[in-house]
Amino acid sequence: MGFEEDELVRRIRHELADGYDEELELELDDRNLDPLAHDDGQSPGDALAAQRRAYFHALFQMQGELVKLQDWVVHSGHKVVILFEGRDAAGKGGVIKRITQRLNPRVCRVAALPAPNDRERTQWYFQRYVSHLPAAGEMVLFDRSWYNRAGVERVMGFCTDAQYEEFFRTVPEFERMLVRSGIQVIKYWFSISDEEQHLRFLGRIHDPLKQWKLSPMDLESRRRWEDYTRAKEIMMERTHIPEAPWWVVQAVDKKKARLNCIHHLLGQMPYVEVDHPAIELPPRIRHDDYVRRPVPSEWLVPEVY
Repeated sequence: MGFEEDELVRRIRHELADGYDEELELELDDRNLDPLAHDDGQSPGDALAAQRRAYFHALFQMQGELVKLQDWVVHSGHKVVILFEGRDAAGKGGVIKRITQRLNPRVCRVAALPAPNDRERTQWYFQRYVSHLPAAGEMVLFDRSWYNRAGVERVMGFCTDAQYEEFFRTVPEFERMLVRSGIQVIKYWFSISDEEQHLRFLGRIHDPLKQWKLSPMDLESRRRWEDYTRAKEIMMERTHIPEAPWWVVQAVDKKKARLNCIHHLLGQMPYVEVDHPAIELPPRIRHDDYVRRPVPSEWLVPEVY
């Protein structure tokens, strides 16, 4: 095996390991990073282990700030929509997961709409997105958004030239209308290189837990890289408005992209820590005449573990 093949295999393995790190994030916190001290038997001073510790440390601190932001959104009645766009495998889902991981899903929810059905295709284009917009005290994260028309629909021929041009005439005013109604609109584009997308697709092909992420449309997008690039450039040029500008996240390094995006997001809202009254558990009410009934054995889930 040549050097280039060795390097490709190493990077694919690193990509797989990065995915497995996700499972650690809910089990660890900023006060218990000892499990990261060793990385596959390497010494505690190993540079990779140190990088992982630094990443988790920064992530947990910012997730704590996201909880404060959530409290402020509820307390102030703020409304915010955050759009996440980018190529397939650019890391949109990863950062969304880290933002929502420790938040209340009733306050911070994700909208990931499937392809429109026959009925939706006859509606006003923005209609199916409107029902997902936030009420007071809510944050909505769109994992892909109405910008599908400027991207996949344009490249794959799912819309006409007239529909494409009408989108560009409408979307700036649509977003201004949202802002005038009190909804903050934040738009992120996750930018990766041709080589990095190729690597991530290979990682998904070789990871049985992630093969479901590769659809025929994803594979076709790989073939049409340049078409998507042109479509993205036109989209950003025609929809970058002062009321809702685009923000580009350099996403070749997944972990840095997550941290940079969350750090930037926290800076987009003037949140402050909300004071909460001390929580005290009420005394448990007990009745002498109550006896807990045993659970019938046939109802029990077998204790295999």
